Amino acid sequence: MNKVFLIGNLTRDPELSETQSGVQVCRFGIAVNRRSGSSDGERKADFYNVTAWRGLGENVARYAKKGNKVAVLGNIELRTYEDREGVERTAVDVIAQDVEFLTPRGAQEDGGDYSAPARTERKKPSLQSFDDDGDIPF
Repeated sequence: MNKVFLIGNLTRDPELSETQSGVQVCRFGIAVNRRSGSSDGERKADFYNVTAWRGLGENVARYAKKGNKVAVLGNIELRTYEDREGVERTAVDVIAQDVEFLTPRGAQEDGGDYSAPARTERKKPSLQSFDDDGDIPF
């Protein structure tokens, strides 16, 4: 089984393009923090390239931007390519099957800084007395 679930922040704005056959494809990168940092207390992150196809890709390109937190469900795909010097390299890509936007909508518009809203006191409902004459209503 080849499944991956990642939660991280976009490292760049999504790039939407179209294949020669007219299919929408969106590419973006995410940084995922590791649970444990290094011995000197510095946090480490892993960086993944993600590809989203068709409507999912269009939605990512429309609603996400650099710095937004997303959850990506997908599968890992390995590909080989030759770099500029002719050396064969291997790249790891995540092919997204689902992307959830975790940055609150208001925070997307104001630059991504988000602090939880202040708690508001809820008024408890009060019980009202009623006149019970002892008759059964049914």
